[in-house]
Amino acid sequence: MSSETLDDLRKKLGLEAQAHQAAVDAVDAAAAVYLHVNRTDLRCLEILTQNDSVLPSQLALQLGLTTGSVTTMLDRLERLGYVTRSADPADRRKVVVRITTKATRKAAKIYGPIALEGERDVLSRYSAAELHLLLDYHQRSRQLQERHAARIKQLKS
Repeated sequence: MSSETLDDLRKKLGLEAQAHQAAVDAVDAAAAVYLHVNRTDLRCLEILTQNDSVLPSQLALQLGLTTGSVTTMLDRLERLGYVTRSADPADRRKVVVRITTKATRKAAKIYGPIALEGERDVLSRYSAAELHLLLDYHQRSRQLQERHAARIKQLKS
């Protein structure tokens, strides 16, 4: 039987969560270099991979950017061949942004092996009950981070 206390385990888990976050950050930094984009551009591409199309105003909201900054970012990404802009079929006054096949292929080259190895070597080790527990942990942790991001944005310098 382990002599670790509950507090010891919580501390180890907290440290491991920080190390995991740093490792994910390192992968994203390497991906941004490979794609010749900055980290905000990379986040934009991530959003676009999760949606068929997105309005620039939605990107501005999700990325915390002004509409002018989004236009500049989209100009950059369009020059690289990573996004397209076209009239919204439902409202031709609006523009929709879509990720290109080129960007999707490059993202798959970066993140595909991580997903495959993660499924094979990490997730396959856990039972359904354990996966539910891990999902609960990650959802609660994400919600905590979102609440505190909002709180920190309200702080005065």
